[in-house]
Amino acid sequence: MMGLMAREETSTTTSTAVRGPATQEPPRPATHAWTTRLLLIGIVLTALNLRPAITSLGALLKEVRDGLGMSGSVAGLLTSVPPLCFAVFGVMAARLARRFGLAAVVCAGMLAITAGLLIRPYAGGTPGFLAASALALMGIAVSNVLMPVIVKRWFPDRVGSMTGLYSMALALGTASAAAITVPMTDALGGSWQTGLAVWAGLAGAAVLPWLPFVRRREAGPAEEPAARGEARVRERSAHDAAPALRITRSRTAWALAVFFGLQATAAYITMGWMAQIFRDAGVSAGTAGLLLAVTMVMGVPLAFVIPRVATRLPHQGPIVLALGVCGLAGYAGLYLAPAGGAWAWALLLGVSNCAFPLALTMVGMRARTGAGVAQLSAFAQSTGYLISIPGPLLVGVLYQHSGGWGLPIALMAALMVPQMVVGVLAGRDRTVEDEAVR
Repeated sequence: MMGLMAREETSTTTSTAVRGPATQEPPRPATHAWTTRLLLIGIVLTALNLRPAITSLGALLKEVRDGLGMSGSVAGLLTSVPPLCFAVFGVMAARLARRFGLAAVVCAGMLAITAGLLIRPYAGGTPGFLAASALALMGIAVSNVLMPVIVKRWFPDRVGSMTGLYSMALALGTASAAAITVPMTDALGGSWQTGLAVWAGLAGAAVLPWLPFVRRREAGPAEEPAARGEARVRERSAHDAAPALRITRSRTAWALAVFFGLQATAAYITMGWMAQIFRDAGVSAGTAGLLLAVTMVMGVPLAFVIPRVATRLPHQGPIVLALGVCGLAGYAGLYLAPAGGAWAWALLLGVSNCAFPLALTMVGMRARTGAGVAQLSAFAQSTGYLISIPGPLLVGVLYQHSGGWGLPIALMAALMVPQMVVGVLAGRDRTVEDEAVR
């Protein structure tokens, strides 16, 4: 797939050069193809690392709680740390990218994930575990925000397919961590510390593809210096000509932020607690991990299909509604027969969780320019993750004080209704530039 995209990019560049003036310097297709392939590898490896820090912990949450002496409420706080970090550190991503460049910030993010995953199992005690987790999640947060910007800048004519590619890789990383963390931990001696730390290797590998691009701050990876200078002049001129964008004036931006927050709430409750729901229903630890993996792996094919379909529709509301209905059906099954229909509920919730790639696609569609996408991405993701913070914590508190999963599951189902409403509003065919300057 990556080779095909690289060949398409090369052929596009070559055909453009043929149509250009005779005095124009001929391009270097081989270099262009190589850098495009390397960039695609970097995007895929980065996406693979955006969730294992969370789902590997979900698979071993019982062992971590026992090892660190956590109560249910503290474990709920632990599952709320990811959205908290995403909200806090995601705000910084656009500013850091303007100062240091997109590739440099993503590369630093992968280094932070590597260090955090290596440190947290051996930090000693809950505070150290939380601090090291926050370091890894900081790297994930900035990469979360910048991935749509990278796609918009380097692949402006293929936003749907490229969003689908990295969303698919993200889902694959999420599912892999959920599925193999428990058996891998057993194979490595049964220590939960080793089972969590081993994922640092994947994050370390994701650092390497970005190194050649660290100094290419403004333009695409295959542009020559003169072209980069012209691109900077055009970008500055466009910026000066464009009216100031006040993102908080846009109703679409707010609808997208709330939609992002509610789907993130559902996703982090699922990643943090679903394996525990199945285990409490009598399902074995290994099978519970596989069920969580099934939920996550549903995003692999759908995360590639949904963005491509969404970019072809004038209104993304029907997709939002279809995903929401699947979520409501899955929660109803968890409430009525958690063990009896476990595989069906895992499949339905997996489909519902594909609201995430849909939200990312709408970020790219609801703004006209790269600068607008960067601002909208930072606002929607930071505000959305801030909205999602109480959800996993509240589930932990309800679980501990009610002694069962009835109330937490009812809460999950209730939150799906407003998610569908704001998703329909966010899916309308309009841009934040139009609304934010009125």
